[in-house]
Amino acid sequence: MSHPQTLFTQTSFHGPSLLRSRRTTVARSTVKAQLRKLKDTGRYDCFNLKWQPVYDDKSRWPAPPSLYWDSDVAKWLEGACYLLAEEYDAEVDAAVREIADMIRGAQQDDGYLNVYFTVIEPDKRWSNIRDQHELYNAGHLIEAALAHSNYYKNDFLVKPIEKYVKLIRSVFGPEPDRRHAYPGHPETELALLRLYTATGNQDAYELARYFVEERGNPKGQDGMLYYEWERQQRGDSPWKRPDSYWMHDTHWYNQAHKPILEQESVEGHAVRAMYLLTGVADLLCLDELGVKSYEHRDKYFEALTRLWNNMVDKKMSLTGGIGSMYQWEGFGIDYFLPQSSDEGGCYNETCASIGVIMLAERLLHLDLNSKYADIMELCLYNAVMTGLSLEGKAFTYVNQLASSESDKSQREEWFDTSCCPPNVTRLFGSIGGYIWDYGGTGKDVFVNVHLYATAEVTFQVGEQQIVLEQKSNWPWEGNILFQLQAPESANVTLRLRIPAWARKQYTLTPSCKTAKLENGYLSLPPSYTSVNQAFSLDIHGFEPRYLSPHPYTNQRTLTLARGPLIYCVEDVDNPWEQDHFRNVGLRSDSKISEEEAEIKEFSERYIALRSVGWVRKMDDWAQRDAGVEPGACLSQMEEAEQRELNFIPYFLRANRGGKGHMRVGLLRH
Repeated sequence: MSHPQTLFTQTSFHGPSLLRSRRTTVARSTVKAQLRKLKDTGRYDCFNLKWQPVYDDKSRWPAPPSLYWDSDVAKWLEGACYLLAEEYDAEVDAAVREIADMIRGAQQDDGYLNVYFTVIEPDKRWSNIRDQHELYNAGHLIEAALAHSNYYKNDFLVKPIEKYVKLIRSVFGPEPDRRHAYPGHPETELALLRLYTATGNQDAYELARYFVEERGNPKGQDGMLYYEWERQQRGDSPWKRPDSYWMHDTHWYNQAHKPILEQESVEGHAVRAMYLLTGVADLLCLDELGVKSYEHRDKYFEALTRLWNNMVDKKMSLTGGIGSMYQWEGFGIDYFLPQSSDEGGCYNETCASIGVIMLAERLLHLDLNSKYADIMELCLYNAVMTGLSLEGKAFTYVNQLASSESDKSQREEWFDTSCCPPNVTRLFGSIGGYIWDYGGTGKDVFVNVHLYATAEVTFQVGEQQIVLEQKSNWPWEGNILFQLQAPESANVTLRLRIPAWARKQYTLTPSCKTAKLENGYLSLPPSYTSVNQAFSLDIHGFEPRYLSPHPYTNQRTLTLARGPLIYCVEDVDNPWEQDHFRNVGLRSDSKISEEEAEIKEFSERYIALRSVGWVRKMDDWAQRDAGVEPGACLSQMEEAEQRELNFIPYFLRANRGGKGHMRVGLLRH
């Protein structure tokens, strides 16, 4: 069974492309900048189990600052191993080896492996599954061990991890004498299934399946929801709850308010929701690919489809960002999609959109439909890529669509909770695995192309070696050149994604009368690929276009897009702006021009857009007597003046200085 974290090594980026450029930056700059931060903050040495001053900090309940250091280190190690597979670096290699030694040394005799509950509160193991990330940390350690094993070709970390999984299985499960719990922060499920796929570890499969099926069981432990049962065991008052809980008994924060099959909408913490659903999808992929049958597949796929549609249609920003609520870093009510904190929300954590990418990739194995790949690409080039500076040393945690005085458009070198930076590293380290999936049986071979770049994949089907190369200037242009190398005996079917924004407009050269466009993929049969091993696909729709959010969002705005890229305005290009573009608008019939531009400091070339907008006059409102009436008659409303507007791709924001003023959606006239 394929996972992008395993198969990415079969893909090479052999020519210029935006994806290759970002991956190179991550490999040569980001991974080392993050390593320095791990060392500066004490995270690097946490597995040596020595006391650190930060451990005395009990100011943040229920998740002290160091509670998830295990996962920060594990994600960095995972990403570093992916990057080492393509480009060796002695400093990174030495750090990975030292961390791996410390992880092994930190394991307790019974297999337990967690820094916080070994050093700081050793008597509190498994006492707060809801809030304290024990199982979440275990999940990231599992993924790190798999990446380590794939690169170093040994079981140096996998063996202790399997011992830890055996211990966890002895604590959790359906048996009467075990805890009927499930991770407060999902991630463990998908990690366990990856471990099962790689090793056949039955404990891993049983745990993952149990965590999925037991979640939200209202009578799971002694007739109670598990999280309520464990709260009583701790002696906590029901009114004592984390800030992220809306009310004490609303367990939708961690998707435990109902069993997954009964959930009608995607709720709660956005990252947790995406990791959970990715685990569910992977459980179904095992059945789809004939690895492990699952009798509830159809019911869970129906739930996945329902929750995906709710998220995309009603709870996703135009950039692919998810999570409008700051309080719980997650989803609000349907259509509540403000652009900035001064409008009431827009959190859009980088990790959440990475989670969308992971979920979309799994869903494509279950249902080859371009809607999943379109969203995967939207998130990648906008909500995720904006999380990394061009230099590769600064990051975003929150990705609002508009700045404000309290939340300017800027990046930071690190965060107190630094889940996002190493998550970006591991995604770009394995990005080759997301471009396509492929396989076959006997003489029949297929390749499904989800993303476009300049890249080449080489793989085996039986005794047949298949090589597929694509060359393009994506995401700036839609022309892709393909070259297929396959034995004459191979029956190769290629399926090429046609994005929804292309409106089914494309040109295939040479043409193919038997080609079919099915669910957004252009299917080229063996009769075509055997004769035309070199061909081109020109995807139309790269003209600039206007986007508008759903009317129920009450966001009467227009946003510029071009191909898969979403654009924004910044004060750097529009130096006259003084108030975060709050009063700037566009007309849907305004002409848009484009031109090649460059951020010279980084030799970063891009397509800039330009149009004429208008600025709302607020003089009448500013000069009114205070406290008289909440509104005004229409004659007192806006009087517009024209302004030239310059737009830059959203992912390039906050790279050129300026005042930190930025906005995606402008007022619609």
